Amino acid sequence: MEEFRVSVPAESVLLQTPLFMVHQLLGAKMVPFAGYAMPVQYPSGIMAEHRHTRAAASLFDVSHMGQICITGPDAAAALESLIPIDVAGLALGRQRYGYFTDDVGGILDDLMLAHRPRADGHGSEYFLIVNAACKTQDLAWMRERIGTRCSIEAMPDQALLALQGPAAVAALQTLLPDVDKLRFMDAAWFALPPAIGRHPIFVSRSGYTGEDGVEISVHPWDAEPLARALLELPGVLPAGLGARDSLRLEAGLCLYGHDMDTHTTPVEASLQWAMQKVRRSAGARAGGFPGAEKILAQLDDPARVARKRVGLVAEDRVPVREGAELVDAAGRVIGRVTSGSLTPTANVPIAMAYVETVASVLGTRVFAMVRGKQVPMRVSLMPFVPQRYVRD
Repeated sequence: MEEFRVSVPAESVLLQTPLFMVHQLLGAKMVPFAGYAMPVQYPSGIMAEHRHTRAAASLFDVSHMGQICITGPDAAAALESLIPIDVAGLALGRQRYGYFTDDVGGILDDLMLAHRPRADGHGSEYFLIVNAACKTQDLAWMRERIGTRCSIEAMPDQALLALQGPAAVAALQTLLPDVDKLRFMDAAWFALPPAIGRHPIFVSRSGYTGEDGVEISVHPWDAEPLARALLELPGVLPAGLGARDSLRLEAGLCLYGHDMDTHTTPVEASLQWAMQKVRRSAGARAGGFPGAEKILAQLDDPARVARKRVGLVAEDRVPVREGAELVDAAGRVIGRVTSGSLTPTANVPIAMAYVETVASVLGTRVFAMVRGKQVPMRVSLMPFVPQRYVRD
């Protein structure tokens, strides 16, 4: 790798991931993000990184995100008191998407939750990955609400790598021969080749790009050797936060703080699919989480839902960005764009937005206000490009 130094001012006191030196050597453009110095792109550029992920495999450093272990005999029930998903029914070696809700039904953060064997072989534990900007508040929330019921261990130094794209698993298989046995949302421990590292790694077949791929939780001492080994594999190139954002938008996946927040319920965010039936229908384990009264009432009576998250596709090739107001044919404001871009694969301006529920019907025509002009858009299905998860 050619050396290319990127300076991050010392006075910024930005945190560094275990791969900081690798990013510098690769010539990454570093930016402040959630308190960390993170690569937004490499010399090839965001568009090239995006396209390469869709065609082959890209390596993302997401070590800034929070990793947390929850243990104890009451761990599942304790987590269900904070998360409206079926934790108790999550099989060993499986993972689910979910979110923390607050007492009025807003989304505090979204997360991935895995049920895994303990690395020492004694029992099992729940492993959470939470957003970087929310991890401090998430820990405080959990310790306040369930800290006496279970053990909550943050893993602030643990690295997290995401290898994403149709060639990702085949590439990783050269290092981990059995990794191809995982299906979408399976997760398991693996041993690294001794030349790379000596600590076990935890691999889930998941990601946030809409592509097949894996996320790898790895000891900080082994993170750099593993990243270097992956980048030496044919077809694997580095990618930064810019491509990650455009990829997740095409996949119709929310970005916390933009497409959902504490002012948004899971039903308004169109994320009720993540609530399994046992947590939302009449029964012993339905409800029992913060904000359940409001969220379950919205599920029972759609008339209570004043707005909905939708996908939009522009009729003209005019990019529509976050914050753009949406109006109806009469010029009345009916919503706002929360994410938007002209993305490489979709090749049309796409956006996610919140609109009045009456305007959320597929095919409804709305107008985005861009520099004082109306850009016609239509409510569209999401994802905007096909997801290619491997489920079998």
